[in-house]
Amino acid sequence: MLANDRRGPAYAGAVTRYSYLGPAGTFTERALLQVPGADVAERAPVANVAEALRDVTDERSDAAMIAVENSLEGVVTAAQDALATTPGLRIRSEHLVPVSFSLVAARGTRLEDVEVVVAHPVAYGQCLAWLGEHLPAHQHIPAPSNVTAAMALQPGQAALSTPSITDHVDVAVLETDVIDNPNAVTRFALVGRDGALPARTGADKTSVIAELPSDAPGALLEMLEQFATRGVNLSLIQSRPIGDRLGRYRFVLDLDGHVADERVADALVGLKRFSPKVVFLGSYPRADAQSTDVHARYGDASFVEARDWLRGLLAGEPEA
Repeated sequence: MLANDRRGPAYAGAVTRYSYLGPAGTFTERALLQVPGADVAERAPVANVAEALRDVTDERSDAAMIAVENSLEGVVTAAQDALATTPGLRIRSEHLVPVSFSLVAARGTRLEDVEVVVAHPVAYGQCLAWLGEHLPAHQHIPAPSNVTAAMALQPGQAALSTPSITDHVDVAVLETDVIDNPNAVTRFALVGRDGALPARTGADKTSVIAELPSDAPGALLEMLEQFATRGVNLSLIQSRPIGDRLGRYRFVLDLDGHVADERVADALVGLKRFSPKVVFLGSYPRADAQSTDVHARYGDASFVEARDWLRGLLAGEPEA
């Protein structure tokens, strides 16, 4: 398991209902089952990310598990756009799930019979090379999830689905371990409502979404300098259209560190002064438990010492 098992429950003792992309058996449910206590809580399958997040904001569910990034396809755009436009949410934890697929079809179907592949768009993108080699003339029909892809298959159709699909749907497995990269991983986020942040662990990540004040030359560089000058590494930066007019973008940013870290807090203050809109999505433990190496000049003590020096100057105290 790739999840960081030292984490406690996102809402210790409080979660009674989770929403996730269904139906049962999806990779999203597999990620959800990494959360302590989720196996005994009510799990509500939904049709899409927006519905999962609405369940949280409308208080039908305490938290929702959503896919946010894939190691082959990049960010899940529907999830990032929904997080950017749905107020009052916080990421509580992240979870990693290794990904490979089974190609399945109605019983009696052979691989050479397949003309159409039904697949979730993200799954399809992760298997294009394999499909191009084994089914070069196939057509693609998008499906809302990796499980629904395998439901109601017609003659000549096959589906990319989860390895456990035969536990849920009566289909024949044509191929297993279908994936272009055997190291493929999908990152999921457990999202809840506003509230106290998970405690700093030393191996944390902070997620924000920010808009540029203008499209003037150097505006993006100025935004990135808010982090570079404080020694804050960005593990993800992805542009997404705002949608109000052509050429306007917001940026999805993942920072190494916790908002309680002095360098991260100072960078976010700088970002807030610079950007007309900043959406803080949360600080939470990294799923891989990798701690962040921080140079001494960017450590908490360095920021505290600098502030004490400035306060002394303002108070008229002599410099040591």
